[in-house]
Amino acid sequence: RQNLFENWRNDSGLKLFLDFIVCKTALSHYFEQVFHIMKKFIIITAAALALIAYNLTGQVQIPKSPSPEGAKAYIISPLPGETVGQTFTVRFGLKGMGVCPAGLKKENTGHHHLLIDLEKMPDSNIPMPASDKLKHFGGGQTEAEITLTPGTHTLQLALGDYLHIPHDPPVVSEKITVIVK
Repeated sequence: RQNLFENWRNDSGLKLFLDFIVCKTALSHYFEQVFHIMKKFIIITAAALALIAYNLTGQVQIPKSPSPEGAKAYIISPLPGETVGQTFTVRFGLKGMGVCPAGLKKENTGHHHLLIDLEKMPDSNIPMPASDKLKHFGGGQTEAEITLTPGTHTLQLALGDYLHIPHDPPVVSEKITVIVK
């Protein structure tokens, strides 16, 4: 046994292997520490960037796309005060700008959003949230078939940029009223 142990201890290949294991363990510990430091750095950097992006009102500032002077959205049909069936087509109009699908950043363009029975415009500093009362037409559509319950309803168009954010200044239509029979 003593002889076997002496041979094992003096074996240069085995000694090299054991040195490698010890070194690998030390390196593994070193890289683990570096990883944790980098992870903390990334988290702190992300938090700092989020704080920088925050404005005084507590909302993230997303740059707005400018709209040219005189740009105007309007509803071609139905006409204000018109009586329509429960399912009808709304045709969108736009003057001074072009229509472009959402997701494509192109100067002086946007896509339509139809506001149905909304009391006020959504926050113009963030993307307009899609809902039953705020329909997105991000494919660049210029008309849509909608269905409403019988009664009096309001319709209004708002143009959104490639991120669904209203332009600066906002391009919105007059609010019209329709009677659904």
